[in-house]
Amino acid sequence: SRGPGRTDVALRCAAALMGRQPRGPRREGTVRWSSAAKASAVKINEKASREKILTLESMNPQVKAVEYAVRGPIVLKAGEIEKELRKGIKKPFTEVIKANIGDAHAMGQRPITFLRQVVALCTYPNLLDSPSFPEDAKKRARRILQGCGGNSLGSYTASQGINCIREDVAAYIERRDGGVPADPDNIYLTTGASDGISAILKILTSGGGKSRTGVMIPIPQYPLYSAAISELDAIQVNYYLDEENCWALDVNELRRALNGAKAYCNPKVLCIINPGNPTGQVQNRKCIEDVIHFAWEEKLFLLADEVYQDNVYSEGCQFHSFKKILYEMGPEYYNNVELASFHSTSKGYMGECGYRGGYMEVINLHPEIKGQLLKLLSVRLCPPVSGQAAMDIVVNPPVPGEESYAQFIKEKESVLNNLAEKAKLTEDMLNKIPGLHCNPLQGAMYAFPQIFIPSKAVEEAKAHKMAPDMFYCMKLLEETGICVVPGSGFGQKEGTYHFRITILPPVEKLKILLEKVKDFHIKFLEKYA
Repeated sequence: SRGPGRTDVALRCAAALMGRQPRGPRREGTVRWSSAAKASAVKINEKASREKILTLESMNPQVKAVEYAVRGPIVLKAGEIEKELRKGIKKPFTEVIKANIGDAHAMGQRPITFLRQVVALCTYPNLLDSPSFPEDAKKRARRILQGCGGNSLGSYTASQGINCIREDVAAYIERRDGGVPADPDNIYLTTGASDGISAILKILTSGGGKSRTGVMIPIPQYPLYSAAISELDAIQVNYYLDEENCWALDVNELRRALNGAKAYCNPKVLCIINPGNPTGQVQNRKCIEDVIHFAWEEKLFLLADEVYQDNVYSEGCQFHSFKKILYEMGPEYYNNVELASFHSTSKGYMGECGYRGGYMEVINLHPEIKGQLLKLLSVRLCPPVSGQAAMDIVVNPPVPGEESYAQFIKEKESVLNNLAEKAKLTEDMLNKIPGLHCNPLQGAMYAFPQIFIPSKAVEEAKAHKMAPDMFYCMKLLEETGICVVPGSGFGQKEGTYHFRITILPPVEKLKILLEKVKDFHIKFLEKYA
């Protein structure tokens, strides 16, 4: 039988404290209490419920300072609206379109068949006997499983990742970079690129006061960086991309930001996102050389976020890895500049966000720091093993002569050609809207247009204690069901306003979405003119 409940115990304590016994004869399961004892018990319960160890005041202040706009207030509001729609509450629209995040499969993109075949074979090895799967997929699955304890994807792996997959990553980097050597020992498999970025920032952060580590990040930036910097209590050092020059990176701006930051911190990390998120620019070779020279000159640790390396659309644009350019600049640079480069299964043509596969290559790391990094990574045991398997197929896809090659290359090119078409469509349609301007979408998966917000709307936003572009995006969501991320979540120059919108929806749905943005924006301007 069940013991006395919390309220019953509290009532007995209250009665005892008051020197009284419960009134009336006690029957099994029921007790009669005086009103005074009940009131005292309520006070005891209230007091107990208020004494929480973890409160907003006692929690880690660095965690409280973290903000992540991509899944921030606008997305929470979108979730509330979705619940209301399911309950039958009428809206001016029938669905919420989440254009806030680069989640390709959620937007309808089909998985790459070969990647899923290999992961399926690894997950359920009995399928290795099935004639339904091609031999080249089986060959890769067997190799991956041989690298797993007990030949099972369910076993832990080395903290750095499965050795044969790290070998495949190194071989991929060498092919990509035209023969520039890559050492599997410098490869670390990660839980998406985010895990690697956070780990490197964690090991780089030190000091206090004016000696605290400063981390230079582009503005606009992907909010992972500002969130990680806040969590680590490091110092964020902003450098601004040149919107009027297609979001170009100017070394003079890097120097301005660095020199200014030296007064209040110790800047020692320079983060680059190429192709850019949210801005979509692709850096040319000269720009990368200038950045590397600047990092070498100023003794900065370089972080190259290259997860969109397959997503280059504009003619005349080409992806150049920082590792390749660093090598080609000669031994003075290649043997000295410390560089961590990141890639992922989540973007590119794969769009496999949920597998959380990724890797980082870290070169010129001090041998003793290498041991410290491995120690740090070992705390999380290992990255998801299915994600490691997915990453292997990204770097070790079918090659000419293998039976899956024709289908693989057809699917890959279809996805990338479709994204290129949608990038141009989005740019063209946004630039036809009065009061909006969108730079060319050279790469990545987003548009980041500048929006004109009338002063009347700015004042109303202030009255609601909102950033003007948050106010704009919230109105867009409430009136059209379209969820985008305000530019203030990525950072922007004072007095400018933007939003980030993904280009991932199917073409016809994207056209409807952009027409709705146009209609909303025109009405918004009319209302607040």
